[in-house]
Amino acid sequence: MANRKTVKLVLTGIIGVVVAGAIAYGAYQGNNPAAAGHNGAKGTADDGLIPIRTISQTACSSTPWVVTDQLGFFKEEGLKVVYTGDTQPNQIIPSILNGNNDVSGAHPNSLAVAIAGGAKIKGVVKSGIDPFPEQDPKLRHMNWYINPNATPGIKNFADLNKLEGRLKFSLITNNQCSDFLANNIADHNGVARSKIEWVTMPDVQAVQALKQGLVAVSGVHPPFYKLMEEAGMVKIADSLDAGFGQGGGVGYYYFTTEFIQKNPETVKKFARAILKGQKWANEHPEEARKMTEDWIKVPVSATHYYAGDADISPEMVKPWIEDLENAGVIPKGKVTVEDLLDRTVLSGK
Repeated sequence: MANRKTVKLVLTGIIGVVVAGAIAYGAYQGNNPAAAGHNGAKGTADDGLIPIRTISQTACSSTPWVVTDQLGFFKEEGLKVVYTGDTQPNQIIPSILNGNNDVSGAHPNSLAVAIAGGAKIKGVVKSGIDPFPEQDPKLRHMNWYINPNATPGIKNFADLNKLEGRLKFSLITNNQCSDFLANNIADHNGVARSKIEWVTMPDVQAVQALKQGLVAVSGVHPPFYKLMEEAGMVKIADSLDAGFGQGGGVGYYYFTTEFIQKNPETVKKFARAILKGQKWANEHPEEARKMTEDWIKVPVSATHYYAGDADISPEMVKPWIEDLENAGVIPKGKVTVEDLLDRTVLSGK
């Protein structure tokens, strides 16, 4: 992990990206007739269904969207998903803030950094979680791999200390699962966080980057485990090694607070539908795997493991916030669990 000065600069940069991205999306929306004319949850499409806009959902977290959409669970709740196109990871929250999209999913640390910067968003229902230790390891939220041809002496995470200097790790974007989990795995194995140098890239590129020796370690999600295995890469850790149990893979679907206040029934409908899809995916892993593979068009060995309950699980959020605080990314006490989560959507309170 970078020193305190560096992480503060990172936070400043992230907040700047959120603000600048929000402005850019606002300008886009004002000049886009289709976007400007969309009433979101306030109106209905020609088929009578309430449209819910989100990004194209072609990354590792696509399974609940694919399952819930294709099996008709959204339609049962009177909803229709509108996919608005691919969006860079650091532009997803800005797209929600300015109404280009209505909902997406993120880990607690991504939400916390955005909220610390003034974003009015809240998680309403859990998405992915890590499975229990006795469950199939291929369902774990992330695996980390090395290239045995490039680093033949590395058999586990602690062995990384045998390598000189800083080591390049793949990272989708800052302040999400990749760095939170890898940093905590490093702590448990006596590897200094400062030894890690983050290099941003999507998981599918991380596979090729590791094969070519452009990074020393690649952390990827379940849809890409198969590609790593077929390439002969060696697993040295997984998300359960971070020590947070199911909370190591926790994420939340989030809306703006304004959207939640204006459209509470729509948010409840969404939460009920996506939970139904997540339960189905857990109970039908092979069917869900194939649906995901067909959707993202890369070989998929497994999908994530998903929450099937309405419990908002605030205790899972605390370690993610505390990690940001301890690293100096956000001030202590700046963001609380209550700031991140809306407990009322599924509780009815």
